Amino acid sequence: MAYKNCQSCGMPLSKDAQGGGTEADGSKSIKYCSHCYAGGKFTQPDITVDQMMGFVKEKMKSMHIPGFFAGLLTRGIPRLERWKQQ
Repeated sequence: MAYKNCQSCGMPLSKDAQGGGTEADGSKSIKYCSHCYAGGKFTQPDITVDQMMGFVKEKMKSMHIPGFFAGLLTRGIPRLERWKQQ
């Protein structure tokens, strides 16, 4: 299955400058971006879904995306694969 968005933060994988995260064997991850996943591990293993939503919203606002719109875009984060298991 090919994913269009990171299954941790929701970022479009096509926008990842690194082309995606990496698995433990060095291959590209098909699920996660390079900001969330490297070497087969999450870069922020202890972050909660609420913290991730806040982090992504603030990142979007720093990119001049209005807060209301950033909030709408982060609503789906709890439904991504990383967070479904919790």
